[in-house]
Amino acid sequence: MPAELLSLVSELEANINQVVVGKPEVVRKCLVALLAGEHILLEDVPGVGKTLVGKALARSVSGHFCRLQFTPDLLPSDIVGSNIFNSKTNEFVFHSGPIFSNIVIADEINRSSPRTQSALLEAMSDRQVSIDGDTHNLPRPFMVIATQNPFEFEGTYPLPESQLDRFLMRISMGYPDRAAERTILESHRIGEPVEELSPVVTCDQIAQLQDSVRKIEVSETISEYLLDIIDGTRTSDDLEVGASTRAGLSLFRAAQSHALLDGREYVVPDDVKHLAVSVLAHRVIPKGFLHAGQREAVESMVGRIVEEISIPV
Repeated sequence: MPAELLSLVSELEANINQVVVGKPEVVRKCLVALLAGEHILLEDVPGVGKTLVGKALARSVSGHFCRLQFTPDLLPSDIVGSNIFNSKTNEFVFHSGPIFSNIVIADEINRSSPRTQSALLEAMSDRQVSIDGDTHNLPRPFMVIATQNPFEFEGTYPLPESQLDRFLMRISMGYPDRAAERTILESHRIGEPVEELSPVVTCDQIAQLQDSVRKIEVSETISEYLLDIIDGTRTSDDLEVGASTRAGLSLFRAAQSHALLDGREYVVPDDVKHLAVSVLAHRVIPKGFLHAGQREAVESMVGRIVEEISIPV
């Protein structure tokens, strides 16, 4: 792997960690999703830096990014665009929406109606949108960073399983420790540090890194280990629905991306184990009814399954 590409990865990660203080693991997982060409769902209470992570990542890449504030009255056309009649030419002209960006921050995604949420489905899975029978390709790279508050239900619409399945990982931010919070207070004394961030990589360089991820070697032993975890979710007594084939592919790609971030050209078992809960927990359905606020319970179930699988030597 070219040394300059590895240097870019380190520079990108360091640039984001300048403003996202005390959350290196969250930043690392967001970069895993970016290099895997996938999307991320940041979930936690308001005010812990979910949007900040998205803005820091977007500002570190010299592409086009937008922030969409999801509200109950947001329409699908407000996201993907629409055909507008041009009276001078007597033709309909397509006007692209904000989804035609390299990085899209979908803030409070669960506040919009299911119809509007579904407008993202085709974009996230196929990197294209279809309007009035015409297909329009989205730029590369393309990434959706969505945020939501899992503890607030007034005026919200929970994401359906098909929508959740399009996110590579669901990540909880958590509160920063005291030292990190002190640093945050000091750094925000005179302004917003994220506004001062400059791009460190181009879209073409991100595309090269994404291509490099696909070349990361995954041995047959590692693949079997990954499949053992997937099968474990399907046979678990705690889960009604286990991980899908798409979930297995997502974990495979995430492990490759994590290996690249560590500067390796091959995947090791720890890559798979480290990411398994974040990649799989939001894709499985537990037996009985669990309140959405009990996300930790589902993650604990998946974590136990992962621990029970023997790590290949």
